[in-house]
Amino acid sequence: MASKPGILTDWPWTPLGNFKYIVLAPWIIHSTYSFMVKDEKERDLLNFLIFPFLLWRMLHNQIWISLSRYRTAKGRNRIVDKPIEFEQVDRERNWDDQIILSGILFYVVFGKMLPGGTQLPIWRLDGVILMALLHAGPVEFVYYWLHRALHHHYLYSRYHSHHHSSIVTEPITSVTHPFAELITYYVLFSTPLITTVLTGAGSIVLAFGYITYIDLMNNMGHCNFELIPKWLFTIFPPLKYLMYTPSFHSLHHTQFRANYSLFMPLYDYLFSTVDKTSDTLYETSLKKQDDSLDVVYLTHLTTPESIYHMRLGLVSLASKPHHHASSEWYKWLLWPVTLLSMMITWIYGRTFVVERNRLNKLKLQTWAISKYNMQYFSQRQNESINRLIEEAILEAEEKGARVISLGLLNQGEELNRYGGLFVHKNPELKIKVVDGSSLAVAVLTNSIPDGTTQVVIRGILTKVAYATAFALCQKGIQLIRSFGGKSESKNLLVSRSYCQKVTIYTNIIITYICNRYMNMIN
Repeated sequence: MASKPGILTDWPWTPLGNFKYIVLAPWIIHSTYSFMVKDEKERDLLNFLIFPFLLWRMLHNQIWISLSRYRTAKGRNRIVDKPIEFEQVDRERNWDDQIILSGILFYVVFGKMLPGGTQLPIWRLDGVILMALLHAGPVEFVYYWLHRALHHHYLYSRYHSHHHSSIVTEPITSVTHPFAELITYYVLFSTPLITTVLTGAGSIVLAFGYITYIDLMNNMGHCNFELIPKWLFTIFPPLKYLMYTPSFHSLHHTQFRANYSLFMPLYDYLFSTVDKTSDTLYETSLKKQDDSLDVVYLTHLTTPESIYHMRLGLVSLASKPHHHASSEWYKWLLWPVTLLSMMITWIYGRTFVVERNRLNKLKLQTWAISKYNMQYFSQRQNESINRLIEEAILEAEEKGARVISLGLLNQGEELNRYGGLFVHKNPELKIKVVDGSSLAVAVLTNSIPDGTTQVVIRGILTKVAYATAFALCQKGIQLIRSFGGKSESKNLLVSRSYCQKVTIYTNIIITYICNRYMNMIN
């Protein structure tokens, strides 16, 4: 929120929470019903397509969100090398408010108020030319000076500071504004649309295409990684005045008093407000390689819906535990997307970066293998899973990582002997392959009540159980196995009976407790 919130800062439907989309329901129902019952000549295709277009805008924005988080996690071409604060995530989670507003304006202005707003043709070339001229001229010029006005201390403290609270930008930062400020932008951006309709040059493709263009440029300018290739400016040098780059606009968020332009830097050059380091930052960002690493945590997908709970997915779901939201009704609506993601992961079949973290000077990344829980229980998948794990280990070592931790089912005894398979297969490895069992052993050992002198262990001992037994023996606790076998320590006895006062830890309990804590760690 702005430092001194002005009037009309909050959105009108904020009190509705997740039910805010209901404000669009009357128009969606009316447009759909009218399109179904009216004659073909009386149907308004634009009005009917508004709702699908709003869904497209949400998908378009989400694609940019996921792409930006994936690229910035890897580090290549990253512009601002700083983490995103939790406050920013909470502040920007209502980025879809502006999509609801655009839907209302489309339904009201084009459907009710604007003469000629209905029965628009699908395409008109003259409208595209007129739109391009209106945007490059009046829209860009007015926005430049409006933007500079918003940086005046009075308006900045009441409105625009809300947007500039995000130093490290994400695509959705572009639409994170107070209600009054975004209304001003919509009035400006609707001018070319209304003009083309009033002059008879409007079309459905033009109306939806112009908003998509604004979304594209907004998302690109705030994505925090440089993606515009240098050869574009080499082939056509004037392009630097007609199209900004992500690094160009990023400087506006770090320097504040420079690079005010909407999408065309021309006006910054005309009025001498270009930051002098714009070209240097562009070159530096293009040359930046993937991050060097210290630690890699290698996990995998669990269920098909788990993709939504990653940082690359939906923020509203990623902030909740998977089991908490697994039964939500809207998950069924997302099944087409879920199936598509399953197909992509099945075909792609590689390890991908989920997120990055930094603890002081320690650089950590979380990688995920594109395999699901159900595949780990099929022996036919063992070879392909181990191949992906081995490739990840070798890649992590190549990038300078000192430790890689195998998480979840990547460290099974039958699968790869808790990672030992890769160590024996690649004896020259310098990277440490760990599975988190030592931490689980520490948790389990410390959970045994003080004063315990004997512990009974039953069943087949796993790696964790052996390590637990060794740790308990070092503490002087006497371990008793309830079936035959040779003792390897003076504190490890073989017995077929036990006293009721002895603490009993069966292998099943040990395994359960270890898995519980390892899942918490993972």
